[in-house]
Amino acid sequence: MNPLALMVFLISLAIGATTTMLSHHWLLAWIGLEINTLALLPIMMKTPHPRAIEATTKYFLTQATASALMLFSCLINALQTGEWNINNPHNLMTTPLSLAIMMKLGLAPLHFWLPEVLQGTPLSTGLILSTWQKIPPMILLLQISPNINLSLTIIMGLTSILIGGWGGIGQTQLRKIMAFSSIGHLGWIILILKLNPQLSLFSFILYIIMTTAMFLSLIMLSTTKMSQISISWTKNPAMMTTTMLILLSLAGLPPLTGFQPKLLIILELIKQNMIISATLTMLTSLLALFFYLRLTYIVTLTLSPSTHNSTTTWRTSMKPQLPSAITSIMALTLLPLTPAILLM
Repeated sequence: MNPLALMVFLISLAIGATTTMLSHHWLLAWIGLEINTLALLPIMMKTPHPRAIEATTKYFLTQATASALMLFSCLINALQTGEWNINNPHNLMTTPLSLAIMMKLGLAPLHFWLPEVLQGTPLSTGLILSTWQKIPPMILLLQISPNINLSLTIIMGLTSILIGGWGGIGQTQLRKIMAFSSIGHLGWIILILKLNPQLSLFSFILYIIMTTAMFLSLIMLSTTKMSQISISWTKNPAMMTTTMLILLSLAGLPPLTGFQPKLLIILELIKQNMIISATLTMLTSLLALFFYLRLTYIVTLTLSPSTHNSTTTWRTSMKPQLPSAITSIMALTLLPLTPAILLM
C-alpha cells in the first residue's frame, strides 16, 4: 500500500477513536465510530486476497448492523427524552444500545464475525482489530455503565467466557485462537462493568497490553499456525520463551500480569455476594486455560524432527524490537505493582 495512503488511514483511525472517546453527544460518538470503521477497511484489504476481501466484507456488514441499531436507539431516546447526552440517566434505550456496542466489541453471542475476520487479515491488522478498535466501544460502555442492565452484563459475560474457552480448544490457527482469547477476556471485563467500572477499565488496559505483546511476538516470529510456531524454537529461543510466558499470562497464572485482573474480578463478585457467578466464571475459564497450556506445550516442550541445527537467524526477518520488548515486560511483570496501580 502507498505509504501516504496508509498514513491517512491511520490518522483517520486515531481521529475517529479520539472523537468517540471525547464526545458527550451520541451523534458525535456514532460519527467517530463510523470514521474508525471506514478507515480500517482499506487497511484490511491492503493485500488483495479473496480471504482478506471476505473478512473485510464480513467486518463491514457487522459494524454497519451494529451502527444502525445504535443510531436507531439514540434517535428513539432523543425523541422520548429530548436529550442526546451520553450520560443521561433517563435513557430508555440502554439495552439495545448496549447490545449494539457489544456487537461492535465481538462479545458472545454476537461474536461470530470476530474469528473469521481475524483469520482473514494479516497479523498487523489483527493487532489493530484486537486492541485499538476495542477502545471506543469500551469507553462508551463505561460511560453508560450506571444505567446498564445487570442481568445483561452477567449473561453476556458468562457466555463470552464460555464461548472464548470452548471455541479456542479445537483451533490450530493462531489468529483464531487470539480471537477467542479476546472474546473470553472481554467477557471477564463485561461481567463486572455495572458493579465496578474502574476495575473493568483496569482489566481492559491490561488486556490491551497482553494482547499487544502476544501479537507483536507473533509478528516478530512470522507465524500464523501451530505447525509454524512449533518449529520456531531454533529460530529465536529467547523470543519463544517470552511468547510462552505471555501465553501463561493470558491464561491468568500467577505470578504474571494476567493473574491480577482475574483475582480482583473474582474478589469483587464474592464481595457482591454473587457466589454462583464467581464459581461459574472460574469453572468456565478452565476451558481457556486448557488451550493456553496446550499452545505453551507445543511452543516450548515439543521439538519438530525436521528442524535444522544451524544457529543462524537468516529466517528471522528484521523487525522493530523495542515495542515488543516493552509490551512483553509489562505483560509479565506488573503483578507486584497492583496496589500502587489501583491507588492511582
